[in-house]
Amino acid sequence: MTRYGLLALMSHWRRNRLQLFTLLAGLTLATALWSGVQAVNSEARSSYDSAAATLGEAEFRQILPHDGDVIRQSDYIALRRSGWLVSPVLDGRLNNVRLVGLDPVTSPGGLGPVNMDQGPDLQGFITGQGILFGTMAALEQIDLPQFHTIIDENIAPGTVITDIGTAQILLSQPNAVSRLLLHPDQPMKQPDLQTIAPDLSIQEVQTGSDIARLTESFHLNLTAFGLLAFAVGIFIVHGAIGLAFEQRRSLIRTLRALGIPLRRLIGLLMFEITCFALIGGVFGVALGYAIAAALLPDVAATLQGLYGATVSGTLALRPSWWLSGMGIALGGAGLASAKALWQIAQMPLLASARPRAWSMHQNSARSFQIIAALSLLAIAAILSQLSIGLVAGFAMLGALLLGSALALPIVSSCALSLGARLSKNVIPQWFWADSRQQLPGLSLALMALLLAMAANVGVSTMVSSFRLTFVGFLDQRLTSELYVYGDDADHAEQLLSIVEPHVDAILPILRTEVDIAALPSQLYGARAHESYAQNWTFLQANADPWQQVFSGQGVVVNEQMSRRGGLKLGDVIALGADLSLPIVGIYGDYGNPIGQAVIAEPLFEAHYPNVRVTRLGLRLPPENVPDLMQTLRDAGLADTNMIDQAGIKDFSLKVFERTFTVTGALNVLTLAVAAFAILMSLLTLAGMRLPQLAPVWALGLTRGQLGRLELIRAMLLAVMTALFALPLGLTLAWALLSVVNVAAFGWKLPIYFFPWDYARLGLFSLVAAGLAALWPARRLARTPPSDLLKVFSNER
Repeated sequence: MTRYGLLALMSHWRRNRLQLFTLLAGLTLATALWSGVQAVNSEARSSYDSAAATLGEAEFRQILPHDGDVIRQSDYIALRRSGWLVSPVLDGRLNNVRLVGLDPVTSPGGLGPVNMDQGPDLQGFITGQGILFGTMAALEQIDLPQFHTIIDENIAPGTVITDIGTAQILLSQPNAVSRLLLHPDQPMKQPDLQTIAPDLSIQEVQTGSDIARLTESFHLNLTAFGLLAFAVGIFIVHGAIGLAFEQRRSLIRTLRALGIPLRRLIGLLMFEITCFALIGGVFGVALGYAIAAALLPDVAATLQGLYGATVSGTLALRPSWWLSGMGIALGGAGLASAKALWQIAQMPLLASARPRAWSMHQNSARSFQIIAALSLLAIAAILSQLSIGLVAGFAMLGALLLGSALALPIVSSCALSLGARLSKNVIPQWFWADSRQQLPGLSLALMALLLAMAANVGVSTMVSSFRLTFVGFLDQRLTSELYVYGDDADHAEQLLSIVEPHVDAILPILRTEVDIAALPSQLYGARAHESYAQNWTFLQANADPWQQVFSGQGVVVNEQMSRRGGLKLGDVIALGADLSLPIVGIYGDYGNPIGQAVIAEPLFEAHYPNVRVTRLGLRLPPENVPDLMQTLRDAGLADTNMIDQAGIKDFSLKVFERTFTVTGALNVLTLAVAAFAILMSLLTLAGMRLPQLAPVWALGLTRGQLGRLELIRAMLLAVMTALFALPLGLTLAWALLSVVNVAAFGWKLPIYFFPWDYARLGLFSLVAAGLAALWPARRLARTPPSDLLKVFSNER
């Protein structure tokens, strides 16, 4: 009996192949968008882990200098002789590639990801033969043919590993060490670190790499978009499954009447859905791989530009993301079918054969839907007023979007009822009433369209607001007409003597990494000059803040530090040994993920004498910049060591544009999936609506008129959805800019409105809905009269 019951259930799909295609396409699209995003995130995190393994920051404690400068090799030798088990690491950049020098004899983690068994022997590596390990791309970019190279794809992208002696030569840093790795097993008795090297301190094991922490918000943002796209796809699946059960109500009654137990019938339906989920999951994972491969270059460029994180440009088939894709396909299919299965379990045997039994049963759940929508919107409102973290911020967005989606059918039903009450003629009244009757079958597709449109409005508003603010920020902050970079401090001093006769002012860029308010931060030393007062805009400030900074009586900090450290104007903060200053200004610092503080140049040099200038900002008339650049070229300075103001702006804006390419692509995909959902829902409903349309046709409406009314109905519902999506999208933009962005980066952006963009998006959505409705309307207009007459010859 089980076999025949399963065959009877599957016969429905043989007769309704378009509906089967809808179900599998929804599962495939939902799984593809989710697994594609997870594949991108997985590849990026794998690159972070490889980079962290190279330096041992996720495994071993480290000794670092207080001032952010290098450690003297003499300090390392002194520590080793006194019993400290430490290993030196030198980290720098060469030809835009990260070069890491290690000591394999003392390193507690060996050579990180390098497997010495597959390369040269250990003796050859440490005797100064100049062997470099890295990926093929990194070794080609570093371009050092005089050294022996070993390709190892386990090393982080954009990173080359060698022995520390070779690294010191290549980086022109003799007797320099970036950090010291602490062996986990230290002697029981050893001198205090401050006694041997007072300028050094111990950093505990990091729970995750610095880059991974900085990029957490970016990956969480991608995951949120993946979930949104998945939800849109699951709406398609939910609608297809619900309509399939509606069409099989007589079959279910017959199977139960023939003796198949209810539990077994539900089990067969679950087995059916599981099979479809596995098929859709396999195709979805394959399509997700293709999507991820297309998006990965832009993601890699974004992470490199914003955070300095190097991510592999090739995609690996990792179990973590394709298993999650299969799992979410199974879970999504189960979630989409849960309501229909519950209805089967609850409804009496003969009730399922009554016309519109399923719709009547759905009406009983309307009160629950209203309560759920109001509850979710209330939760979102409460969370928006609290000081919440990043995960809670995205939970607020989820509650807002889901609550609004649940409220859409209720609002639409009220609007259609109002239209029916205001109509005076019979045909308009029938049109409004019939539209309301079809709303349950189209509600899921309309919810998908709502989410896609709201996401487009919200993200486009956020991106455009960010762009306007970012461009204005660059115009304010990039005050120097030309920036030059020395290879080291001595080279920078030589450049000073060359440029001094040609410029109006020289603004050295002094910077070091310090902990301020228990947060990793950047400390800058600024030379007293009118450029700062003329161009920097403060969010909050005392009277004449730069005068207080240059006189050594205050410090200005960026918004990120103020928010994350809970700091406000007048608070005194420690900036180093014996250096504490009150905050006299808080400035906007858009695009920077970490805290920043600025003090006077003399104070900086007094407390951080080991930090020397390597970068210079030069003030001069813009028309003189090309001549000065040529003078520097004649002096042997490479073009890569010079960037004019226009060049920096152009580079920054290019990074900005590529940053949001991924989210823009996901927006287009979700809108396309929503249009597909409308198409499939209308096609499926078209065959079920003949009993409602045949009497209207018999009363005098032509098939062409019915087809046009179907098209008008779809456009009307799309317009109603668009009108509901606009305020939802603007609310989403506000939440992204004022809540999520603050939790993720520590700064808040002003919101700008772009009416023409919204109008263009609304037009595009209407076109998508119209195209989706065109085929079903055309099919209806061409329905043979014999099919309509059959309605009256059969008992429905």
